[in-house]
Amino acid sequence: MHYPEELNQLILLLNRLPGVGRRSAERMALAILRDKEKLAARLARALHEAGETIVPCTQCGSLTRREANPCRLCTDPSRDDQWLCMVEEPTDIGLIEQAGVFRGRYFALMGKLSAIRGEGPEHVRIRELLKRLRERSIREVLLALNSDVESDATASYLTELCNGAGVKVSRLARGLPSGSGIAYSDAQTLKQAIQYRVPM
Repeated sequence: MHYPEELNQLILLLNRLPGVGRRSAERMALAILRDKEKLAARLARALHEAGETIVPCTQCGSLTRREANPCRLCTDPSRDDQWLCMVEEPTDIGLIEQAGVFRGRYFALMGKLSAIRGEGPEHVRIRELLKRLRERSIREVLLALNSDVESDATASYLTELCNGAGVKVSRLARGLPSGSGIAYSDAQTLKQAIQYRVPM
């Protein structure tokens, strides 16, 4: 259907969000505009406020408020500083926290290595990881990465890196579905995957 340019622009922007196809973006845009008095204004305000106040944690990469940086997980004195859980995305941190079994620190890579997309170590937070391994007395890194080919390649690369720094490396047990991600696992599966992690 032919829409005014402003509506097409809104649809295109919504379509760029992960998991949102053209048809879904169109439905969202129309729903927003149908209730523009309340929803459109509140959505615009929430997007602006989040953009102004939410930043990556300087230590783990999780999302936090600008004035609470480092985040509460990184400043919690009850957590084990010697145990580091490495995840692909900040959203994975919340999922592992829900499992309630990991009490160490976190580190979000902000992606994974991908030969197909031409994304090497410089596309993830390797520099920050090396700095963290040098400055902290980390004894074990738990690789809580997804279960797919690119994540396996990333795990191999990280294992070499960590072993070179004298740090023990383990990976979530394979209770996670092959070819799937942490985001699609329930808390019990994640809990067991952490408890029965395997050395790398």
